Amino acid sequence: MTRYFNGFKDEFWNFFDELKENNNREWFTENKSRYKNDVVTPCMDFIVDMGERLKEISPHYTAIPKANGGSLFRIYRDVRFSKDKRPYKETAGIQFRHKLGKNAHAPGYYVHLEKGNLFYGGGIWMPEAPALAKIRDRIAEYPQRWQKVIENEDILKNFGGVGGEGLTRPPRGYDADHQYIEDIKRKSFFAMHNRADRKLVKSAEFIDDVVEKFDAAGPLMAFICDTTGVEF
Repeated sequence: MTRYFNGFKDEFWNFFDELKENNNREWFTENKSRYKNDVVTPCMDFIVDMGERLKEISPHYTAIPKANGGSLFRIYRDVRFSKDKRPYKETAGIQFRHKLGKNAHAPGYYVHLEKGNLFYGGGIWMPEAPALAKIRDRIAEYPQRWQKVIENEDILKNFGGVGGEGLTRPPRGYDADHQYIEDIKRKSFFAMHNRADRKLVKSAEFIDDVVEKFDAAGPLMAFICDTTGVEF
Protein backbone atom coordinates (compact mmCIF):
# COMPACT_ATOMS: atom_id res chain seq x y z
CA MET A 1 0.00 0.00 0.00
CA THR A 2 1.42 3.36 -1.07
CA ARG A 3 1.86 5.74 1.81
CA TYR A 4 1.83 9.48 1.14
CA PHE A 5 1.63 11.05 4.59
CA ASN A 6 4.99 11.79 6.18
CA GLY A 7 3.97 13.89 9.17
CA PHE A 8 3.00 17.50 9.85
CA LYS A 9 6.46 19.05 9.70
CA ASP A 10 7.86 22.28 11.14
CA GLU A 11 6.76 24.21 8.05
CA PHE A 12 3.14 23.36 8.86
CA TRP A 13 3.36 24.72 12.39
CA ASN A 14 5.50 27.73 11.38
CA PHE A 15 2.81 28.85 8.94
CA PHE A 16 0.19 29.00 11.68
CA ASP A 17 2.62 30.71 14.08
CA GLU A 18 3.12 33.49 11.55
CA LEU A 19 -0.57 33.62 10.65
CA LYS A 20 -1.41 34.35 14.29
CA GLU A 21 0.83 37.40 14.10
CA ASN A 22 -0.45 38.47 10.67
CA ASN A 23 -4.08 37.43 10.42
CA ASN A 24 -5.03 39.70 7.54
CA ARG A 25 -5.79 39.31 3.85
CA GLU A 26 -2.65 41.03 2.65
CA TRP A 27 -0.30 38.66 4.47
CA PHE A 28 -2.33 35.59 3.53
CA THR A 29 -2.39 36.56 -0.14
CA GLU A 30 1.39 36.94 -0.11
CA ASN A 31 1.78 33.57 1.62
CA LYS A 32 -0.95 31.60 -0.12
CA SER A 33 1.58 29.39 -1.87
CA ARG A 34 3.01 28.48 1.54
CA TYR A 35 -0.45 27.61 2.75
CA LYS A 36 -0.99 25.30 -0.22
CA ASN A 37 2.45 23.65 0.06
CA ASP A 38 2.96 23.51 3.83
CA VAL A 39 -0.61 23.03 5.08
CA VAL A 40 -2.92 21.77 2.34
CA THR A 41 -0.48 19.26 0.82
CA PRO A 42 0.29 17.30 4.03
CA CYS A 43 -3.42 17.42 4.94
CA MET A 44 -4.32 15.93 1.57
CA ASP A 45 -1.68 13.23 2.02
CA PHE A 46 -3.11 12.47 5.45
CA ILE A 47 -6.66 12.30 4.11
CA VAL A 48 -5.68 10.02 1.20
CA ASP A 49 -3.95 7.56 3.52
CA MET A 50 -6.80 7.72 6.02
CA GLY A 51 -9.19 6.77 3.24
CA GLU A 52 -7.63 3.32 3.23
CA ARG A 53 -7.21 3.04 6.98
CA LEU A 54 -10.83 4.01 7.71
CA LYS A 55 -11.90 0.78 6.06
CA GLU A 56 -10.34 -1.02 9.03
CA ILE A 57 -12.84 0.76 11.29
CA SER A 58 -15.99 1.24 9.23
CA PRO A 59 -16.82 1.30 5.50
CA HIS A 60 -19.36 4.06 6.03
CA TYR A 61 -17.05 7.04 6.65
CA THR A 62 -15.60 9.15 3.88
CA ALA A 63 -12.15 10.63 3.33
CA ILE A 64 -12.36 13.26 0.59
CA PRO A 65 -8.97 14.74 -0.40
CA LYS A 66 -10.24 18.10 -1.69
CA ALA A 67 -9.06 21.48 -0.46
CA ASN A 68 -12.60 22.81 -0.83
CA GLY A 69 -15.69 20.76 -0.07
CA GLY A 70 -13.76 17.78 1.20
CA SER A 71 -12.54 16.46 4.55
CA LEU A 72 -10.34 19.48 5.24
CA PHE A 73 -12.16 22.37 6.86
CA ARG A 74 -11.87 25.73 5.12
CA ILE A 75 -9.32 28.13 6.56
CA TYR A 76 -11.66 31.05 5.97
CA ARG A 77 -13.72 32.14 8.98
CA ASP A 78 -17.35 33.20 8.75
CA VAL A 79 -17.18 36.63 10.38
CA ARG A 80 -20.63 37.89 9.38
CA PHE A 81 -22.13 37.58 12.86
CA SER A 82 -18.94 37.59 14.93
CA LYS A 83 -17.22 40.38 16.81
CA ASP A 84 -13.95 38.62 16.02
CA LYS A 85 -13.16 39.79 12.50
CA ARG A 86 -9.98 37.78 11.94
CA PRO A 87 -10.49 36.39 8.42
CA TYR A 88 -8.60 33.11 8.86
CA LYS A 89 -8.66 30.16 11.22
CA GLU A 90 -5.37 29.71 13.04
CA THR A 91 -5.79 25.94 13.22
CA ALA A 92 -6.37 23.07 10.82
CA GLY A 93 -9.29 20.69 11.18
CA ILE A 94 -10.01 17.45 9.34
CA GLN A 95 -13.28 15.54 9.57
CA PHE A 96 -14.22 12.13 8.23
CA ARG A 97 -17.99 12.16 8.40
CA HIS A 98 -20.56 9.46 7.77
CA LYS A 99 -21.30 9.01 4.06
CA LEU A 100 -24.93 9.99 4.72
CA GLY A 101 -23.92 13.14 6.58
CA LYS A 102 -24.19 16.44 4.75
CA ASN A 103 -22.44 18.71 7.23
CA ALA A 104 -20.15 18.90 10.25
CA HIS A 105 -23.04 17.97 12.55
CA ALA A 106 -23.14 14.38 11.27
CA PRO A 107 -21.47 11.49 13.13
CA GLY A 108 -17.79 11.52 12.31
CA TYR A 109 -14.14 11.33 13.23
CA TYR A 110 -12.15 14.51 13.75
CA VAL A 111 -8.53 15.64 13.95
CA HIS A 112 -7.75 19.09 15.40
CA LEU A 113 -4.28 20.43 14.65
CA GLU A 114 -3.24 23.34 16.82
CA LYS A 115 -0.03 23.93 18.72
CA GLY A 116 -0.72 23.21 22.37
CA ASN A 117 -4.22 21.92 21.61
CA LEU A 118 -3.99 18.69 19.63
CA PHE A 119 -6.90 16.27 19.84
CA TYR A 120 -8.59 13.59 17.76
CA GLY A 121 -11.34 11.02 18.11
CA GLY A 122 -14.98 10.45 17.19
CA GLY A 123 -18.50 11.51 18.00
CA ILE A 124 -21.18 13.95 16.95
CA TRP A 125 -20.94 17.73 17.39
CA MET A 126 -24.05 19.83 17.99
CA PRO A 127 -26.45 17.53 16.10
CA GLU A 128 -29.71 18.95 14.83
CA ALA A 129 -32.67 18.79 17.21
CA PRO A 130 -34.26 15.55 15.90
CA ALA A 131 -30.98 13.60 16.08
CA LEU A 132 -30.13 15.04 19.50
CA ALA A 133 -33.57 14.06 20.81
CA LYS A 134 -33.06 10.49 19.58
CA ILE A 135 -29.74 10.22 21.41
CA ARG A 136 -31.18 11.64 24.62
CA ASP A 137 -34.20 9.35 24.39
CA ARG A 138 -32.02 6.29 23.89
CA ILE A 139 -29.92 7.12 26.95
CA ALA A 140 -33.03 7.77 29.03
CA GLU A 141 -34.90 4.65 27.91
CA TYR A 142 -32.00 2.20 27.70
CA PRO A 143 -29.53 3.26 30.41
CA GLN A 144 -27.79 -0.12 30.42
CA ARG A 145 -26.79 0.30 26.78
CA TRP A 146 -25.36 3.72 27.56
CA GLN A 147 -23.59 2.35 30.61
CA LYS A 148 -21.74 -0.13 28.39
CA VAL A 149 -20.45 2.79 26.32
CA ILE A 150 -19.26 5.05 29.12
CA GLU A 151 -17.73 2.16 31.07
CA ASN A 152 -16.01 0.63 28.05
CA GLU A 153 -12.31 0.03 28.78
CA ASP A 154 -11.11 1.51 25.47
CA ILE A 155 -13.22 4.65 25.96
CA LEU A 156 -11.89 5.17 29.48
CA LYS A 157 -8.26 4.31 28.67
CA ASN A 158 -7.91 6.42 25.53
CA PHE A 159 -10.25 9.33 26.21
CA GLY A 160 -11.01 9.39 29.91
CA GLY A 161 -14.70 9.01 29.10
CA VAL A 162 -17.31 10.65 26.89
CA GLY A 163 -17.33 14.44 26.74
CA GLY A 164 -19.39 17.22 25.23
CA GLU A 165 -20.80 20.60 26.25
CA GLY A 166 -24.09 20.38 28.10
CA LEU A 167 -27.05 22.43 29.24
CA THR A 168 -27.08 23.91 32.72
CA ARG A 169 -30.52 22.44 33.35
CA PRO A 170 -32.15 19.17 32.24
CA PRO A 171 -33.91 19.47 28.88
CA ARG A 172 -37.69 19.61 29.03
CA GLY A 173 -39.39 16.24 29.30
CA TYR A 174 -36.54 14.35 30.98
CA ASP A 175 -36.37 13.18 34.58
CA ALA A 176 -33.97 15.44 36.49
CA ASP A 177 -33.17 12.49 38.76
CA HIS A 178 -32.21 10.11 35.94
CA GLN A 179 -28.90 8.40 36.70
CA TYR A 180 -27.41 9.71 33.45
CA ILE A 181 -29.02 13.15 33.43
CA GLU A 182 -25.61 14.82 33.00
CA ASP A 183 -25.17 12.92 29.74
CA ILE A 184 -28.76 13.61 28.69
CA LYS A 185 -28.01 17.32 29.14
CA ARG A 186 -25.18 17.15 26.59
CA LYS A 187 -25.50 18.98 23.27
CA SER A 188 -22.55 17.07 21.77
CA PHE A 189 -21.16 13.59 22.39
CA PHE A 190 -17.54 12.80 21.66
CA ALA A 191 -14.52 10.80 22.72
CA MET A 192 -11.37 12.86 22.12
CA HIS A 193 -7.74 12.04 22.82
CA ASN A 194 -5.57 15.01 23.81
CA ARG A 195 -1.90 14.90 22.84
CA ALA A 196 0.48 17.15 24.73
CA ASP A 197 3.48 17.00 22.38
CA ARG A 198 3.98 17.28 18.62
CA LYS A 199 6.84 14.80 18.17
CA LEU A 200 4.59 11.99 16.98
CA VAL A 201 2.47 14.37 14.90
CA LYS A 202 5.55 15.30 12.86
CA SER A 203 6.13 11.68 11.84
CA ALA A 204 4.41 9.25 9.49
CA GLU A 205 3.50 7.11 12.49
CA PHE A 206 1.00 9.74 13.63
CA ILE A 207 -1.60 8.23 11.33
CA ASP A 208 -1.27 4.87 13.12
CA ASP A 209 -2.09 6.50 16.45
CA VAL A 210 -5.07 8.32 14.93
CA VAL A 211 -6.43 5.05 13.54
CA GLU A 212 -5.96 3.43 16.95
CA LYS A 213 -7.91 6.19 18.68
CA PHE A 214 -10.64 6.20 16.04
CA ASP A 215 -11.04 2.48 16.53
CA ALA A 216 -11.19 2.92 20.32
CA ALA A 217 -14.10 5.35 19.89
CA GLY A 218 -16.08 2.56 18.22
CA PRO A 219 -18.54 1.87 21.07
CA LEU A 220 -19.65 5.51 21.14
CA MET A 221 -19.83 5.75 17.35
CA ALA A 222 -21.87 2.53 17.13
CA PHE A 223 -24.30 3.85 19.77
CA ILE A 224 -24.73 7.17 17.96
CA CYS A 225 -25.16 5.57 14.54
CA ASP A 226 -27.65 3.00 15.78
CA THR A 227 -29.62 5.67 17.59
CA THR A 228 -29.74 8.05 14.62
CA GLY A 229 -30.56 5.29 12.14
CA VAL A 230 -27.37 5.08 10.08
CA GLU A 231 -25.01 2.15 9.59
CA PHE A 232 -21.76 1.87 11.49
